[in-house]
Amino acid sequence: MAKSSADDEELRRACEAAIEGTKQKIVMSIRVAKSCGIWGKSGKLGRGNMAKPRVLGISTKAKVKRTKAFLRVFKYSNGGVLEHAKLYKLKHLSKVELVTNDPSGCTFMLGFDNLRNQSVAPPQWTMRNLDDRNRFLLCILNICKDVLGHLPKVVGIDVVEMALWAKENTQAVTKRQGDPEDGPYYTEVTEGDMKVTVERELVSQAEEEDMEALLGTYVMGIGEAEAFSERLKRELQALEAANVHAILENEPLIQEVLQGLESATNCVEDMDEWLCIFNVKLRHMREDIESIETRNNKLEMQSVNNKSLIEELDKLLERLHIPSEYASCLAGGSFDETRMHENIDACEWLADALRSLEVPNLDRTYAKMRSVREKRAELDKLKTTFVKRASEFMRNYFASLVDFMISDKNYFSQRGQLKRPDHADLRYKCRTYARLLQHMKSLDKNCLGPLRKAYCGSLNLLLRREAREFANELRASTKAPKIPTVWLDGSAASNQSANSAVDTSTVSEAYSKMLTVFIPLLVDESSFFANFMCFEVPLGGSSNDDSGITDIDDNDKAAGKKTADLEALNVSLCDLLDGIQEDFYAVVDWACKIDPLRCISMHGITERYISGQKADAAGFVRILLDDIENRISNQFSRFVDEACHQIERNERNVRQVGVLSYIPRFATLATRMEQYIQGQSRDLVDQAYTKFVTIMFVTLDKIAQADTKYADVLLLENYAAFQNSLYELANVVATLAKFYHQASESYEQACTRFISTIIYYQFERLFQFARRIEDLMCTITPEEIPFQLGLSKVDLRKVVKSSLSGVDKSITTMYKKLQKNLTSEELLPSLWDKCKKEFLDKYDSFAQLVAKIYPGENIPDVSQMRDLLASM
Repeated sequence: MAKSSADDEELRRACEAAIEGTKQKIVMSIRVAKSCGIWGKSGKLGRGNMAKPRVLGISTKAKVKRTKAFLRVFKYSNGGVLEHAKLYKLKHLSKVELVTNDPSGCTFMLGFDNLRNQSVAPPQWTMRNLDDRNRFLLCILNICKDVLGHLPKVVGIDVVEMALWAKENTQAVTKRQGDPEDGPYYTEVTEGDMKVTVERELVSQAEEEDMEALLGTYVMGIGEAEAFSERLKRELQALEAANVHAILENEPLIQEVLQGLESATNCVEDMDEWLCIFNVKLRHMREDIESIETRNNKLEMQSVNNKSLIEELDKLLERLHIPSEYASCLAGGSFDETRMHENIDACEWLADALRSLEVPNLDRTYAKMRSVREKRAELDKLKTTFVKRASEFMRNYFASLVDFMISDKNYFSQRGQLKRPDHADLRYKCRTYARLLQHMKSLDKNCLGPLRKAYCGSLNLLLRREAREFANELRASTKAPKIPTVWLDGSAASNQSANSAVDTSTVSEAYSKMLTVFIPLLVDESSFFANFMCFEVPLGGSSNDDSGITDIDDNDKAAGKKTADLEALNVSLCDLLDGIQEDFYAVVDWACKIDPLRCISMHGITERYISGQKADAAGFVRILLDDIENRISNQFSRFVDEACHQIERNERNVRQVGVLSYIPRFATLATRMEQYIQGQSRDLVDQAYTKFVTIMFVTLDKIAQADTKYADVLLLENYAAFQNSLYELANVVATLAKFYHQASESYEQACTRFISTIIYYQFERLFQFARRIEDLMCTITPEEIPFQLGLSKVDLRKVVKSSLSGVDKSITTMYKKLQKNLTSEELLPSLWDKCKKEFLDKYDSFAQLVAKIYPGENIPDVSQMRDLLASM
């Protein structure tokens, strides 16, 4: 058996496409034939009543509280596409009537109670076979019962036959389970279900009423069932006998009817042949029409495509067109200032044209076309020509500007006149071509390398000439007396007070003026060069940037430091400023020859300028200042080393007596050095102090070791002189304070040794006796000591008599010896006080030992000795 159209999924999808947007779902769709007729009569076959192909569809739409069901009629358009024709609401379905004039039983009518014109019969629907009819009607009845809650009246259809069909064809019965919105699904129908369908669904309300009326004619009691059954049997037999009699009487009529049916059958067969012929012709016509429609569609599509292609080609030709004014300007135009805006416009057009032919801005298919490739090659050639011409012009232009300035002496310093370099006019002329350089970089990023080198070479000549002339005139116009560099040489008879009184501040002022004039100039030139030559580095930190150049597109500015460009910028700045450091070195060397101590102030000035250079474009200027600072440090280190050699030469002199010459001279030198300190030069001076004082103390120790007899006197006098001369500076200079304390400790040690020597020289026997007792007390008891050899009471009396008889004369001799050895009279009172105190401490210890070891012996009391020393 052929597949039913109700199972055709493509048909169902076509129906759903026809009602797209209505939020309804197709439950069942089936092909039918539509014809017209009236209730109870078949339609006449004629030209206007020919059956038409249609598709019936049952759809549902889910609401919040209920579900709606619809019967939709679809028809075929001229193109064979289903389109919606009519809509019926199943809630208004009141009657399903089988057309009895159709012997196949496949034709039926659906009656709706909301039709305005009830005189017009509804259309008749003819199915292919009874299976399709039963399947469709069973689906309608089930939806009416499950969804709408009522059943329409069924006329002319044997419900028992439908129940049997449903039982035998369980796979084809559509039964709604759950929500009707979810669409139909097929399930097995059980025997109990069929019984329910027959009794409750396939018997309409009208039929039930007729059966009740029939039963009402038989008035029987409740217990007369057998009588009622006998009565029905008799009436049934009577009806059967009447039917047999009627059949026998109507046999001639039946024969006539059979003959008519045979003739009608022949007519139908003939008509069937005609219809087959017509169907073939119609199929051929339909195929021809489809072929014609296909060709028309292709032609129409081709026409649309051709139109779009022409539009795209017009756009592409517009891209590929090179305006004549731009071509002439790029290939051979002038670079005069008055024509510069034309060159800028041409560059902008060329850059846009090249970008428009790149793949992101142009479809890859177009990019492979021969005409596009040829036009791109033409534009590349035009770009190369323009960049080459512009580069040659800019190189010559830079050289001509610098040659013009060098040839005019008024641009430089002359005798008697210091000329501050002024590059405002040079930058103004270069600024005219700044945008041209930016466009050249956008066209060819490698073209700026030779231009940068040419610019650096030309401007380097100008800057070096300006620095040389300025430095020469600066040195010639600065008048300052030269100070001898011999500060700490003891053999030189230099006048230190005269050196300290000479004013050499003009030297530092001249150096400061050199930096004030040229460092800002070099920073500005570096910043201008970085911006003018399109280096993508941040230029922040330079407040004097007057380049006046802005980028073509602010969005293209580099957000952070570009390492590659920064390295290239540093290389170019080396070419731009290389050699100018020699003129700064010359000024530094000249200043150091006049006054080496001016290195301190120049170091501070240089450090201040270094801390002020923050911009990346000033990188080489920072390197230049670092080199100058190193030069100053080296010159000052050379001076310090020479001064240290002068100190060391004191060691080779004859016997040194009193305060060495470099001690007070160093104080004078340190005082002057403190006057020159500026800014960060503190470390430089502290390092010099450390080196000076270390060499001074080492040399002092070596000189003292050469004459051990007077070593302590020499040490204490020089350490005392060091403290006296640097007392005020040590209070404010931490480094000198450290050496001040070191000298104080060394002074105390030398004083102790010298005083001990003086005391032992006069009272050696007395204190030697006491030392022997102290040594023995470590090994024996005090009671045994008087019995030791040389430590008896007799020995004690001899020692006391020899040492303390005429003790005033001995103390006077000790004072004279102290006075004789000292060359600094101002140290005598303090040393004599220390000597008396030391003698009293030693004598007190001796008296305690005697009282402990020799209890009965009498020696001069300590208080008497103190009074004696106080009276002298």
